[in-house]
Amino acid sequence: MQKIYYLSSCSTCVRIINELELKDKKFDFQDIKNEKITAAQLAEMKKMVGSYEALFSRVALKYRALELDKKQLIEEDYKKYILQEYTFLKRPVIIIGNKIFVGNSKSTTAAAKTEL
Repeated sequence: MQKIYYLSSCSTCVRIINELELKDKKFDFQDIKNEKITAAQLAEMKKMVGSYEALFSRVALKYRALELDKKQLIEEDYKKYILQEYTFLKRPVIIIGNKIFVGNSKSTTAAAKTEL
């Protein structure tokens, strides 16, 4: 499977898609704002990466707005918030075969590029 979970309105996601030339490859694109992540999709990502926390974005504006930075979150909380609000998914999430690349760090992007 080759899939990317992203936001079309996110300039960083668009830059990474262009940098990796994903439009030229056979990728399944899912804009998470227009097509919500399902519980099954999130469970599959968690299985690949090891935890819901690894998929959770602490830089989302709502993280502080909901005062989540002041709470002790557990795995079920991370899952709940990601399913409730697309902005809590660390993005992009790129799946290439049985490998997953989460987030937009240079090292993550470079690793995805190597895998391609």
